[in-house]
Amino acid sequence: MLNKVLFVPSGFIRFLFVLTPFLPVKEIGYTNDGKERLVMHILVTNDDGVSAPGLLALVQALSSLATITVLAPDHNWSASGHVKTLHRPLRVKETLLADGTPALASDGAPSDCVALAMMGLIEERIDLVVSGINPNGNLGHDVTYSGTVTAAMEAAIAGLPAVAVSLDPPEGVMGPLDYSTAAGMARRVVEQVLHHGLPKDVFLNVNVPYLPEAEIKGIMVTRMGLRIYRDALIKRLDPRGRPYYWIGGDMPTGVPDEGTDIGALAGGYVSITPMHLDLTAQTVLEKMRGWAWDAD
Repeated sequence: MLNKVLFVPSGFIRFLFVLTPFLPVKEIGYTNDGKERLVMHILVTNDDGVSAPGLLALVQALSSLATITVLAPDHNWSASGHVKTLHRPLRVKETLLADGTPALASDGAPSDCVALAMMGLIEERIDLVVSGINPNGNLGHDVTYSGTVTAAMEAAIAGLPAVAVSLDPPEGVMGPLDYSTAAGMARRVVEQVLHHGLPKDVFLNVNVPYLPEAEIKGIMVTRMGLRIYRDALIKRLDPRGRPYYWIGGDMPTGVPDEGTDIGALAGGYVSITPMHLDLTAQTVLEKMRGWAWDAD
């Protein structure tokens, strides 16, 4: 059984990413009629844990497209944001998905899982990272909190194309979620990415409405919408009278403007939002350069 402990200083991480180019897979496979074809290699991860049903549905949907390696957290990291664990070693162990598919589970965050794979834990070169399927939408500013999305962001930082996939069920759905539509849409997106590629530093945030595939109206390429959060601070006292706090409140809503991810889902469309790593506020850049920075 694999049981590795990895500890890598942050400076070495940056050094390795700079020096390691990400090239197409060189392995050759064969189609059913005996013709040679390029074998692509996809890393699948998530933020809900390696045993999550959304991850299993994603792996099953992509398994006929490429060689699949699963490296995911060993427990739920929802709303973990973009984490890089540097204060302790990371452990990785072998496990199996519910259908018997071999997988690797790490005690690190989703972004740690991607970093471990990129840095050499997975020896075979990876062509694409796909993260999901998250059981809730990642819309608007959710992307800054989402472990699903930041796993894809970590891949983009390392120079790889990546896709984050989330399902957006309505509040109050009872019983296990049906991931079949989201898995099918994820496969369709991945096929397009493998065919066309993505620009450097760009990854895709995909959100799928909770509808049967026959009721999906189409796919829209969108911009980020405006999420409205209704958080509340809940204060309680422990048995010794000391305060502790929960961040609670109602589920977030959003403004369904035309052309946005929120608007697309409200209209029954799959939303694909291309995102990039440059967070510069371009609209105010020139204006701020005109401020009197050198004034006494």
